[in-house]
Amino acid sequence: MATVHDDNPLGQYLKDRRTRLDPARLGYPTTRRRTPGLRREEVAQRASVSITWYTWLEQGRGGAPSAEVLDRLASALALTGVEREHLFLLAQNRPPEVQHQPSLDVTPQLQRILDTLEFSPAYVKTPDWDVIAWNRAAEVVLSDLLALPEGRRNMLRLVFCEPHVRQKMLGWENVARFVVATFRSETAKHGAGTRTRALIDELGQASPEFRAMWLEHDVSTHGEGTKLIQHPTLGLLTLEYSAFAVDGKPHLGMVIYNPVTAGDKAGVRALIESATQADARDTSQDGT
Repeated sequence: MATVHDDNPLGQYLKDRRTRLDPARLGYPTTRRRTPGLRREEVAQRASVSITWYTWLEQGRGGAPSAEVLDRLASALALTGVEREHLFLLAQNRPPEVQHQPSLDVTPQLQRILDTLEFSPAYVKTPDWDVIAWNRAAEVVLSDLLALPEGRRNMLRLVFCEPHVRQKMLGWENVARFVVATFRSETAKHGAGTRTRALIDELGQASPEFRAMWLEHDVSTHGEGTKLIQHPTLGLLTLEYSAFAVDGKPHLGMVIYNPVTAGDKAGVRALIESATQADARDTSQDGT
């Protein structure tokens, strides 16, 4: 009886993806093929690796491929984003380095989900803690962050490089340690690419506190918790938060805040109504 246990998952995955490819669509002749898909030598050629090494890889004796080679194999096998991630997990036991274009990461459907959370501030962030999408409630409650120019809407920069925010932040050191520990954990999970390393260097030069906390090597997860905000209009605002991964886009995280008390919720509602009225007045004045 065949066993479902697989002692060569990477090789089996490569072979399976190879046999699913259509030679004709990729410009290869279809005659004299005894098995479906591409031949090993054709995949090796497409990936710019030797046929011997690729054969060993399918047989489970090729060693651990580098990230560069895995990217070439993913391209040679025409893998989707999810399939590419699975390839890296099998080969290196970790996802590939994040490759994303912030302007394209948030789908209209995901933005609509954010917008339905009418009185719950919510945003989507990258592993580098760049905030790339948010809802109206976040816009009025987290105004310090979202007032920053595009390209600077980064939670780490907000915590460590904006003195006016630090002065208003309750328990700044605890918040800062949590942010750094979570950032380190996410960096280990998703890989520290060029952008991430540049951000770490920038923050280390701009903030001695960040540099010291980063060197402590603490790790944490975003998870769930409570956030206290000293809002300039509402005063002390208490929010519970939960963090979620975006399915299909594992490099994105969605954070949702819920007002804890009826007074907190009423305050958020009042902020939104006030901002909406101000926008209406501005629109009216622009049209006159």
